Amino acid sequence: MFITHEATGSLAFDGLEIIDYTAGQDTNSSFAEITVPAGVSHKWSWSKRSDKYYYVVRGSVRFTINEESGELSPGDVCIIPRGVRFTYANAGPGEATLILVHSPHFQLECEVFEE
Repeated sequence: MFITHEATGSLAFDGLEIIDYTAGQDTNSSFAEITVPAGVSHKWSWSKRSDKYYYVVRGSVRFTINEESGELSPGDVCIIPRGVRFTYANAGPGEATLILVHSPHFQLECEVFEE
């Protein structure tokens, strides 16, 4: 299977821009690119279904998993097991880019977002 960037669409989610390369595909895992503008953060959330693997491509992102925080730079990875609460925020002055893999694949109805 080949998926070109031109064949995908993006969606906005709370200030994030997400390109889900595997949307509508019959895959076991999902693969997405997330652009995180300066000053934007992801709500506290957790997944009922998937482990999450975040790979930092560009910029600096501060992840918090339960009570533990760490700032990640290009080449770093954050692994969030199913059922574990997390949040992240762009910690730098410019945009950050993340690659996100869900395993098993992403299903919105299995994600819990806290207000």
